[in-house]
Parts: sequence; structure tokens; C-alpha cells
Amino acid sequence: MTFIRKLALAALGLVALAGTASAQKVRFATEGAFAPYNYTEANGTLAGFEIDLYKDLCARAKLDCTMEAQAFDGMIPALNAGKFDAIIAGMSITPKREAAVMFTIPYGNVGQTFMTLKSGTIGELAGTGSIFSLTTNEAGAIAEIEKLKPKLKGKVVGVQTSTIAAAFLEKYLKGVVEVREYKTTEQHDLDLLAGRVDVVMASMAYLTTAKKKANNPDLLVSGPRFQGGLLGRGTGIAFRKADTELKAKLDSAIEAAKKDGTVSTLSTKYFGFDITPR
Repeated sequence: MTFIRKLALAALGLVALAGTASAQKVRFATEGAFAPYNYTEANGTLAGFEIDLYKDLCARAKLDCTMEAQAFDGMIPALNAGKFDAIIAGMSITPKREAAVMFTIPYGNVGQTFMTLKSGTIGELAGTGSIFSLTTNEAGAIAEIEKLKPKLKGKVVGVQTSTIAAAFLEKYLKGVVEVREYKTTEQHDLDLLAGRVDVVMASMAYLTTAKKKANNPDLLVSGPRFQGGLLGRGTGIAFRKADTELKAKLDSAIEAAKKDGTVSTLSTKYFGFDITPR
């Protein structure tokens, strides 16, 4: 090999190293306890739809990304305090959250519904399979909620704290049900199975997966599915409001992942259905 060729190869190597070194470092946070969006394997490894998606998006945006697990209810304050740079944790884009942080375009849209026990105090709720928008048809959604009230009156509803499901119950079922909040969705599932709550409310995608995971035929995902309004316009990545450049990079990456079918493929893998926003 000639001296000049060696110099050329060395120069190319330096360019490659420089490109790697200059890649923007982004610290992501997720919950690690919200399957199938994100969960923790027995060996401590983070896995799930959002873990695969974040890797894909970081590669598209040429970002040097890391991931850590955080408690869901403290994520937004920790983000704004600079503990990490982005949140990808099944977090719905709601007006209340947008007052504190900035979101990407949505990468998923599922909606919220209920899970009961067939043998429990409620059984199956009416309206299973129907979808109501609190944005485009709030009157229709409220009419459907009114139909649920007689069966839910006086019942205990389990919900994860600081979630859109908790906000829904506060606005539409306050005084009708007793709300019991939990740090994680897994905790309210266990109390449902133990009979300490009568029903739980959470993401349709989460509840469908939780039912399969429990392998318990007594669990029943039932009732209408609600979207929009205070439930938000889908699920997105959250940033500090000043990080507009990072948002733009990941917006472009999400749009590309939606367009080429990556979001559809990953969501079908983890949820069993396509959650790509339309």
C-alpha cells in the first residue's frame, strides 16, 4: 500500500470518527412497566414497541441515544429539570401536558377503555367495540358515558396516577365512582384480579396485552373506547420547550417511519393491530 493511499484511508477514518463524535447525544426516559409500549425483561433489559421504535428513530435522525427507566408520575418535572432530554413512554399528547412540555407529531393513537372480571361485580360493559371522539363528537361520547353510569355507580375504579385515564374519570365520572390510583398499571391489574377494585381504565393497547399476559379467561376488556379531547391527539415524544431542533429531527423521523410502514409493522408485532395515526 502506497504512503499516499495510507494517508487517504487515515483521513477517511478521521472523518468517520468526527461524524460519530459530532452526533447529538440524547438521553431518553421510559417507564419500563407499561407493556406493550415499554416493559422490563427478567434480566433488566428494556423492551417493547417504544424501545424498538426509539432505536429506529434515533438511527434515522442520526442521534446518539441512550435510554433509562423512570417513574411515570415524575417524568415531566424530571425532563424540565434536565435529568434527561426526551420521554417516550406511552404519553398521550394533551393540552395540560403541552402547557409544560413540547411533543412530536403522534406515532400512535389507541384510545382508553375498561377491563373488568366476567365473574366480578360489573361483568361486561355495554358499547364494546364502539369508538367515541371527545373532539369531534363530545355529545355522543357523553351520552355513552351516561349509559355506563348506572352500572358503574358506587364501584371502585383502578387507574394509574398522572394519566389521561385518571383525568377522564375526574371529569366525566366524578361522584359516580370511587377512583383508586396506582403507581403502575400492573398494580391495578393485580387488585382487579384480587377483587379490591371492580374495574380498571387504561389504554386499549395496554389492556389487550395485559389480558393476554395474565392468561386469565375471567379478564374482560369491555366498554366503549374513548379518544380525543382531554385524552389527547395520540402518543408522542416529549421534550423541553426550548429543544425545537431536536423535535424537528424526530418529527421527520416519525413521519418517515409511518410512511415506510415501520410503525405499522412494530405496532402489529407488539399490539396485534396497527396503531399508526391516520
